[in-house]
Amino acid sequence: MIKAIVAVFLAGIFTENMVLSKFMGICPFLGVSKKVNTAFGMSAAVVSVMVLATAVTWPVYHYLLVPNGLDYLQTVVFILIIAALVQLVEILLKKFIPALHKSLGVYLPLITTNCAVLGIALLVQDNGYNYVTSLFSALGSGIGFMVAMLMFAGVRQRLEKNDIPKALQGLPITLISASLVSLSFLGFSGLLDRLS
Repeated sequence: MIKAIVAVFLAGIFTENMVLSKFMGICPFLGVSKKVNTAFGMSAAVVSVMVLATAVTWPVYHYLLVPNGLDYLQTVVFILIIAALVQLVEILLKKFIPALHKSLGVYLPLITTNCAVLGIALLVQDNGYNYVTSLFSALGSGIGFMVAMLMFAGVRQRLEKNDIPKALQGLPITLISASLVSLSFLGFSGLLDRLS
């Protein structure tokens, strides 16, 4: 049991990374990764929303939707739950960390439509995980999102100090850098096989 939970947790960080493997959550990945501190703040918000969303959606799905034959409403219900949680996180950030709230700007409410958050809530149901495994999967996926964001923010900060050819400035070098960061995670592809 513990070995399976560790495997699911590590898979969320490395081999099944939401951003670099499943290509979910690309909007904040490209939009908020110019500075490490902003990337960290956004990632922390995404991690908390992922874990909270999974903690709430799993019991709603298993104890409310499925027994009443309403499992076809899962996507709509999950989006409503995620939207409410994002509003809660936004209110808390605005009250306790106003500088971070201001720096995240429009990207904070976009967590509601971040497909990585909805993706993990749906994936844990599709994979048939129990409640504890679902939480660890969400936590691992959130940490994986954070690792990808911080790595990419570091790369982008270093790029600002370099002389980049005019044809590659802006979006082209950003996408090339993102692909190289994504390639760096291919080295972890055999990790799950060794844990099994």
